[in-house]
Amino acid sequence: MAAFQYEALDVNGRKSRGVATGDSARLVRQALREQGLIPVTIEAVEESRGSDKKAAQNNNIGSRQKLGATDLAVITRQFATLLDSGLTIENALAGLVEQSDSYRVKTILTGVRSMVMEGRSLADGLRRFPRAFPELYVASVAAGEQTGHLEDVLERLAEYTESQQDIRQKIGTALAYPVLLTLVSIVIIIGLMTYVVPKVVRVFDDNGQALPVLTRVLISISDFMQQYGLILLVVVMSTALIFSIMIRYPTPRFAFHRFILGTPGIKRLSRSLNTARMARTLAILIGSGVPLLSALRSASDVLMNVVLRHHLVQASEEVEQGASLSRALSRSKVFPAIFTQMVASGESSGRLAEMLGKSATALEKESESRIAIIISLFEPLMILFMGVVVLIIVLAILLPIIDLNQIIS
Repeated sequence: MAAFQYEALDVNGRKSRGVATGDSARLVRQALREQGLIPVTIEAVEESRGSDKKAAQNNNIGSRQKLGATDLAVITRQFATLLDSGLTIENALAGLVEQSDSYRVKTILTGVRSMVMEGRSLADGLRRFPRAFPELYVASVAAGEQTGHLEDVLERLAEYTESQQDIRQKIGTALAYPVLLTLVSIVIIIGLMTYVVPKVVRVFDDNGQALPVLTRVLISISDFMQQYGLILLVVVMSTALIFSIMIRYPTPRFAFHRFILGTPGIKRLSRSLNTARMARTLAILIGSGVPLLSALRSASDVLMNVVLRHHLVQASEEVEQGASLSRALSRSKVFPAIFTQMVASGESSGRLAEMLGKSATALEKESESRIAIIISLFEPLMILFMGVVVLIIVLAILLPIIDLNQIIS
């Protein structure tokens, strides 16, 4: 039984859409007509497996569906709870479909459920939606099914997705005010330099009064912004666009990420964030029963910094040749010392997954504290910068007035 995404019209001509299961599109169309609906389009949710060339070339809707981080965290937690209560996978998925209000979530889960009903594994069903369920997720579920501990694996995945979402929300909330403050500051400075300063200072310039150096400099900057402001904006936007395109290529991206790891102030933060994510991924995979080498390959995909990813791939090759993970990671000299030390402790004690989880927690807390410190310093510095700029503008306007008063007196 397959899942189909449909659009149909009711008796009043109103369009409705949803997901239905059936052995074929024809049977789904017939079921819709029995419900008083007129089918408009019916498309299979699963990826096309046809042998003809057209079917092979056209990916259908299932492979393009995507889940947000919040949806994935909620689904995983609910799925783990339903399975822990004794429901079968099929019934748990049906419950998730029924209680979800999101059409996208219903579509994806119905597609997964249809494959489970066909006798496929849950991991196979999840794998049909690569943009909705990352490789880490699918590999953990596959290991959980093989070992018979699917409920425990989903609990770990639920904690992982919730923690990742929590970190994103904290970073987003923390950055919201500084970003808004920066944008407002830029707008105020541009407004003062292009509209306020010219109208006030030109009064003295038209009277033929000798202007102070600060005032002349401010007028020159104001003239430049009025004449070349749009050109400067285009240059800045073009530079940003070129940079975003260049960074997609391996060599420039590798050089940029190496620059980040060598820049004081942000290198430790970048290294801690990436390593924490990798450690958490390894902890889940190894704890789920995934072999170490397979876990290392999956963990390398979650590293955003390609330099760290390169060194992790090298470390996995050394592990494959017989070296210990801690020694292979220590040789790279790019991962935090606390991480490699806890990996060594986990290997010697046989509690590698537990130690990886603890190191991930420690690095996440370190990253959060560093972000908090950076933001706490950024806000007063930005306010101080704005104060200095406004003070310079005010002085540039007041100095001619003071000079004029002295001449009159």
